[in-house]
Amino acid sequence: MQVTWTDHVTGKNGFLVVDRLVRGVASGGLRMREGCTLAEVGELARAMTLKEAIHYDPGARYVPLGGAKGGIDCDPGDPEAYGILVRYLRAMAPYVERFWTTGEDLGLRQSHIDRAVRDAGLTSSVQAVFPLLADETQARARLAAAFAVEEHGIGLDELVGGCGVAEAVLTVLDRDGVPHRGTRAAIQGMGTMGGSTARFLTRAGLKVVAVADARGTITNPDGLDVEALLAARDARGVVSRSALRPADTCLPGGAWLTTEAEVLVPAAVSYCIGPAEQARISARYVVEAANLPVLPEAERLLAARGITVVPDVLANSGTNAWWWWTLFGDIGPDADEAFAKVRTSIRRLVTLVLDTAAADGTPPRAAARTLARHHLAALGEVHGTYA
Repeated sequence: MQVTWTDHVTGKNGFLVVDRLVRGVASGGLRMREGCTLAEVGELARAMTLKEAIHYDPGARYVPLGGAKGGIDCDPGDPEAYGILVRYLRAMAPYVERFWTTGEDLGLRQSHIDRAVRDAGLTSSVQAVFPLLADETQARARLAAAFAVEEHGIGLDELVGGCGVAEAVLTVLDRDGVPHRGTRAAIQGMGTMGGSTARFLTRAGLKVVAVADARGTITNPDGLDVEALLAARDARGVVSRSALRPADTCLPGGAWLTTEAEVLVPAAVSYCIGPAEQARISARYVVEAANLPVLPEAERLLAARGITVVPDVLANSGTNAWWWWTLFGDIGPDADEAFAKVRTSIRRLVTLVLDTAAADGTPPRAAARTLARHHLAALGEVHGTYA
């Protein structure tokens, strides 16, 4: 199902694509960026179906939902952006109430969505899943408690995604016998996903030697002070340059691609690595923290050069899964429990996918999609799916 909406105040467009329903519900975030299109939202919705299905565990309380995605063609920094968001949600209310569960994505924080949901007259951005819960009151209290958990000033909801991306990085390094300590990483994006990934990689012993935000790239071959940069971010993930040390260098925005590093983590925008960009990459691994950052032709060229791409459907799936593990009661509102569950699941799936890809001679993305489709077929047999 595809819906195109036009804001009667500004003329801006918004979109909703539901790729598939499982148990009558689909899940997928809401993004806001200038230039967002229906085709982009549709591709992301199809990816969400696979991202949900890949975590299917028949013994778990959480049963994956279908895939969906929302998008608004507007710069999130536009003064009209919040009003547009409220009017979009008000227009999409019938879908939010019954079919579509959503949350933060590119350009939007969960706190912004939660406030807009209330102003639009809705109960919750995930209220469509409430009828599937054994005890709605208890489940909602558990999720609210989880969102209240912080570690060193950053909310658990922001940290779990980066924990998963970092675990994907560590898994591929371990598989190839590459030591963590001293391995260099460059990250595009210092928002929710990029910032938390930087924290977990640093704690694992890697050196984050470059981070990029909307103002450019910050580099230091000896490693950046990640905690200082995290503390100096604004709401859009832009780092105040006043927090930089004398040895830190400011370069243009695209410089993160060519930084001397073993690991690249695109954690900001979709479609940022095409055939031209991939030719500039010398890293050994690209781990997708953003949704669809590497174009298919670029991925083929990277593979031909021996560069492993760990796809988004695996690497950045931790946040989505954590929401549902918590809401359905597979884990409690505890940081250590959440991180352990994310790490265990991501490591198992990345290992399985990379082993399958190596055995079959296929790219990791193809192996991941095949695994997700197997899970989706199993879901359909037990719970019913509607394409």
